[in-house]
Amino acid sequence: MDRWVGRVALVTGASCGIGADICRELVKAGMIVVGTARNVERIEALSKELKGNPGTLFGVKCDLTKDADVENLFSVIKEKYKGVDICINNAGMSYNNSLIDGNTKEWREVLDLNVVALCLCTKLAVKSMQERGVDDGHIIHVSSICGHYVLPVNCLHFYIATKFAVTALTEGLRQELRDLKSKIRVSAISPGLVETEFVTRQRGEEEGRKWYAAEPCLKAEDVAASVCHIISAPPHVQVHDLIIRPTCS
Repeated sequence: MDRWVGRVALVTGASCGIGADICRELVKAGMIVVGTARNVERIEALSKELKGNPGTLFGVKCDLTKDADVENLFSVIKEKYKGVDICINNAGMSYNNSLIDGNTKEWREVLDLNVVALCLCTKLAVKSMQERGVDDGHIIHVSSICGHYVLPVNCLHFYIATKFAVTALTEGLRQELRDLKSKIRVSAISPGLVETEFVTRQRGEEEGRKWYAAEPCLKAEDVAASVCHIISAPPHVQVHDLIIRPTCS
């Protein structure tokens, strides 16, 4: 991790759960971390909590489903820190409806955040790296084990489709960077069930807690540790898609 000290990482969906724990680990490792979410107040509170660590956390309010917000986010990073060295696309969401009961408004919201925003952040991050001659940058998609097989859980089927898209996008970006002879790396992390606010937001507090209590779960810090593992790999090693799941799941 020493080579990342003082360098800039962008973390989307940084206000809670996996995103917040990724911010913690990167700040502890000495990185300048830009955390973004609609609820920037939680990121600012986390920034205060992390004071005294080798790195820093700076929060930027951003609705990732609005292109102008994302472009402004990268403009702020460029003005304040020159650019991005690591981009961690963590933000994601789902609704509690099956394909039969869902509606186009919900599908578009999920698609815009889970896929389109991820692509736009990736594009702008790669552009930032290329403009500054950064050839050892890293793009990380926080995906899901749902990007590898279809769970028999009706309310997750559209979400699963977006994560299959992330699996394809990870490989597509790898091929494009390879064709450019770029050493910028791209990786995905595909965790199983992680105990965060995801299910409680989707299904409600009571049902979400029951879900987590009934199933073996990973912790957000486990995914954050996997991020550190990926970016610590030697420059000649590209961790393509790291599947982690709870023991006995």
